[in-house]
Amino acid sequence: MRVTKRNLRGRDGEIRIVPETLDDLWHLKYIIEKGDLIFALTKRKADTSADKLRPEKAEKKTVRLGIRVEELEFHKFSNRLRIHGLIEEGMDSGHYHTFNVEEGLDLSIIKNWKKDQLERIDEAERSSKRPKVVIVAIEEGDADIGLVRHYGIETYSHISQSSGKGEGTLRDVFFEEITGQLVHAASESESIVVAGPGFTKEDFLKYLMSKEPDLASRIITEDTSSIGMSGFQEVLRRGAVDRIMEESRIARESRLMDDLLKEIAIDGKVAYGLDEVRMALDYGSIDTLLVADEMLRIEREKGSIDSFLRAVENNQGKIVVFSTAFEPGQKLLALGGMAALLRFKI
Repeated sequence: MRVTKRNLRGRDGEIRIVPETLDDLWHLKYIIEKGDLIFALTKRKADTSADKLRPEKAEKKTVRLGIRVEELEFHKFSNRLRIHGLIEEGMDSGHYHTFNVEEGLDLSIIKNWKKDQLERIDEAERSSKRPKVVIVAIEEGDADIGLVRHYGIETYSHISQSSGKGEGTLRDVFFEEITGQLVHAASESESIVVAGPGFTKEDFLKYLMSKEPDLASRIITEDTSSIGMSGFQEVLRRGAVDRIMEESRIARESRLMDDLLKEIAIDGKVAYGLDEVRMALDYGSIDTLLVADEMLRIEREKGSIDSFLRAVENNQGKIVVFSTAFEPGQKLLALGGMAALLRFKI
């Protein structure tokens, strides 16, 4: 994410940004809220009497509009964020319009900014300067390629060893197909973790060094007990992604969820569910508050959660917002959407 303007003076501050990745669009879903004023360049038909007579002839022109947000929806498979609302500034004021926000669109957000939203923008800015990571989880005959996103791990492809004929041995054909997929999945700047049980990963790395030495030079290996999504999560827990990305958001969430579940298992220093967490705040016991992004969005629309978050921070508690697009965030949502690791048991 690239920030081109930041003016936070007054109640409603303006931040002008250019989303550069799919991750940035996901961040915007939790930054932009109903009631915010958004400015962007967009295409809109001129509404003239001639156009009404011959609507098929109406031409769209590029205009800059400001709309008051009423709805927004993230479409990760079409790489866009749709923002819908009433036009307040620009042509056709009083009519509705939808911004289709894609990578590279310059937009201004004017709103009463919350601390966690500013932190999310800062994190997205820092992350844009870090190397990206692709994970290959491989065992004999099967492999999965995953892309590490801010909102979780996105499965890129699954490759199975064919029983048919090909050039060379079946294993070489299998490795060749993984290599082809990896070349497309990993750009020149992306780092790669090759993980899995047994020695297949080392054999694949040797194959890759002979075929694609530049690609092989960006690889580190990691032992895991499985492949697929569970294998990807083992990689995160073992810290391989952190060693590359310094501090990966989802690796941190995986570790915190592990800590939370361990404390729950021993009836330890933990609270979960809104009522228990509020009681922990009353005792001044919250060390780290874990909150699911979907719960934060819903509670924020009700207008009651921001004073609670400020109270946690005033008591020197840390706040971590979990992505519900990833398994730790889904587990947190199942626990009530909010939990806390405590300084002492209550």
